[in-house]
Amino acid sequence: MERENAWKKYKKKELAELEKLNDEYIAFLSENKTERECTRYCVEQAKAAGYTDIKEVIKKKKKLKPGDKVYAVNMNKAITLFNIGKKPLEKGMAILGAHIDSPRMDIKQNPLYEDTELAYLDTHYYGGIKKYQWVTVPLAIHGVFVKKDGTIVDVCIGEKKDDPIFCVTDLLIHLSQENMEKKASKVIEGEALDILVGSRPLLSDQKEEKEEKELVKKGILDILKKKYDIGEEDFLSAELEVVPAGAARESGIDKSMIMAYGQDDKVCAFTSLKAMLNVDEPEHTTCCILVDKEEIGSVGATGMRSQFFENTVAELVGCMGDYDDRLLKRCLANSRMLSSDVSAAFDPTYASAYEKKNAAYFGKGMVFNKFTGARGKSGSNDANPEFMARIRNILDEAKISYQTAELGKVDIGGGGTIAYIMALYGMEVIDCGVAVLNMHAPWEITSKADIYETEKGYEVFLKKIF
Repeated sequence: MERENAWKKYKKKELAELEKLNDEYIAFLSENKTERECTRYCVEQAKAAGYTDIKEVIKKKKKLKPGDKVYAVNMNKAITLFNIGKKPLEKGMAILGAHIDSPRMDIKQNPLYEDTELAYLDTHYYGGIKKYQWVTVPLAIHGVFVKKDGTIVDVCIGEKKDDPIFCVTDLLIHLSQENMEKKASKVIEGEALDILVGSRPLLSDQKEEKEEKELVKKGILDILKKKYDIGEEDFLSAELEVVPAGAARESGIDKSMIMAYGQDDKVCAFTSLKAMLNVDEPEHTTCCILVDKEEIGSVGATGMRSQFFENTVAELVGCMGDYDDRLLKRCLANSRMLSSDVSAAFDPTYASAYEKKNAAYFGKGMVFNKFTGARGKSGSNDANPEFMARIRNILDEAKISYQTAELGKVDIGGGGTIAYIMALYGMEVIDCGVAVLNMHAPWEITSKADIYETEKGYEVFLKKIF
């Protein structure tokens, strides 16, 4: 079944809307590369749209009613928003759920060391990456130091024009004969992904009887102390993420694409949030979930497997009347959800990895993956055809461009999302998002048309899925 390229249908009005949305998206990507930064952005946007922290509602013992808007933040790294609908909560919610973590390198707890008068920070990579892609790439450090007294020190080095940048060094081609014979997974080992951070010794006016050691490391610590008032011990309670430095950019001579770090899955997080904030006075309660840790299995207190979402919905039930556990279970089971996650865009350079009839293509709109998983759909949420039929109906009525896909050939592809976790409540769930080239690489590429169609499609879902 051939799907038409969405660019062909746009008039002047649609093109203006498309560019405006993508300009906002480029700014979002450039300024929000970590979960903490994304959550902070979402809170700002939610407050501006009239949302209230549910903690304030609980504290003041207010009763929620249709039209009220609340949000809940989980440890500054995940957020859930609710727009209370006219229908009782037990009738279910229309949910969009994406993740705001992306593959990267994390700084270890005891990271700073010196070797031959070069200073490095030791890292541990996060999520599925091709390690060789991260060498010689300009890198930035984002995150926080938390002092023993609870003081939080925000750090962002490598994004401003006059900031220094960092990199993982590579072996020059002239000495790489043996290295080039290794498998791609072994060209550089995980323990070698350390970033170079300095080479200048700290000099003292006082002459020492004994020559001091590790003066480059001491120089780095001196700078950190002066600029951030932190010491080496403070790395023990830090959360520092190493990400590609630089802003998101338009891509292609025709500027039809966007190239940036972290589009898996910030492209779906951004469009989900925009759709959530654009829908007013819904019939059924609408919900947007933006979570952490999907890239490592949705684990931990800020991942989708935690009880945070369920606990928050329980609080929502309580704020709307007398709490009843049955109402909570009915609400979750009767909900309908798009697991807003990306899909692999067909790349003709690597055509042998795809099955062309069931692949996602740039410019053909939002992508539905009825199932994900690997090796015979293992670990997959396999959506019901009745649910997909309802989605087809509302999208066709709204003239939204969409397509369906699998993640590569049967014996090659594989991947997971948060869909199967939410399906455990008994709700209808399907994966739906934007096609991405270079997925999990430091720089990923998306189509502006697909971003535009996906945001519009998410709005239609929130309004019409019931």
